[in-house]
Amino acid sequence: MLKLEARPGASKFWSYASPILALLITVLIGITLFVALGKDPVKGLQVFFWEPIKTPRALGELMVKATPLLVIALGLAVCFRSNVWNIGAEGQYVMGAIAAGGIALMADKSTGAWIVAPILLAGVAGGMAWAGVTAVLRDKFNASEILVSLMLVYVAILFLGFIVEGPWKDPNGYNFPQSKTFEKATQIPRLMAGSRMSIGLLLALAGAAALWVFLFRTRAGFAQQVGGLAPAAARYAGFSSRKALYIALLTSGGAAGLAGALEVAGPIGQLTPYVPAGYGFAAIIVAFVGRLHPVGMIFSAILMSMFYIGGEMAQSRLGLPKSLTGVFQGLLLFTLLAADTLIAYRIRFQK
Repeated sequence: MLKLEARPGASKFWSYASPILALLITVLIGITLFVALGKDPVKGLQVFFWEPIKTPRALGELMVKATPLLVIALGLAVCFRSNVWNIGAEGQYVMGAIAAGGIALMADKSTGAWIVAPILLAGVAGGMAWAGVTAVLRDKFNASEILVSLMLVYVAILFLGFIVEGPWKDPNGYNFPQSKTFEKATQIPRLMAGSRMSIGLLLALAGAAALWVFLFRTRAGFAQQVGGLAPAAARYAGFSSRKALYIALLTSGGAAGLAGALEVAGPIGQLTPYVPAGYGFAAIIVAFVGRLHPVGMIFSAILMSMFYIGGEMAQSRLGLPKSLTGVFQGLLLFTLLAADTLIAYRIRFQK
């Protein structure tokens, strides 16, 4: 029989190299899938890993997809390093989009570009408020933040469906479940003409830098991580576990809400039932593939956005289902978890 035996110490090299190994295994499994589906594996890999970067326009679209993934993953990294398991970033993303959309709908043709700041702040507030529900239930009633945050995702999606079907429905929208298109003044400023890249990319990169400083250069960041790694030691040192809980969830919720605001006031331009795009769940993979480190998450967000764009192109060019995106995301996470297990344990054959 096979038995897992704990290693005396984890390999530092493989701790950082295992995401690369997981990606290579994912690619090999992907090749097998393409062959099994009767598709050219070279063309299959091309639409996932070459088409998204071969032109400046394609790179711009890649950054558009990577921005919300990175923003959400940065917030989740604070949670996961604090041993707080926020699985409901998708719901916080949706509530941030709704709050931002509410401010955007107040604009008219005479509104100036100043409204962009309130839109983004409303998105942050919406995400924080939704994550705050989980924080309060965990703090006051010791409810599982995993279950609460996950169930609140579906409440947020249903609430979005209600408002775009009801009070915020566009009366001139031919009965489609959507709000009216936001005014031009509410559009998130773009970085260059002819590209959909917005200042959201700069905010994401600034957030990565701020997270690095917070985690590795401040006492508060140290307290968050100690509380996650050794709760007893944190209490002995005088760090408040309650404070760490609220900081983790509110930071994560605010980041997810900001991502929602950047999307609805950016590429989408209105509220629709299709605002939930799975970014909140995909960002969990981004965070772990990036090893919960700001720099690593930048690269993993780009990789995950390649899967999104590759899945769309595989559908149109190769006739494959769009769900292939989810298959690649799941394979990457599964192989990473398997690699991490073998970093911590060795397999022993036992009679």
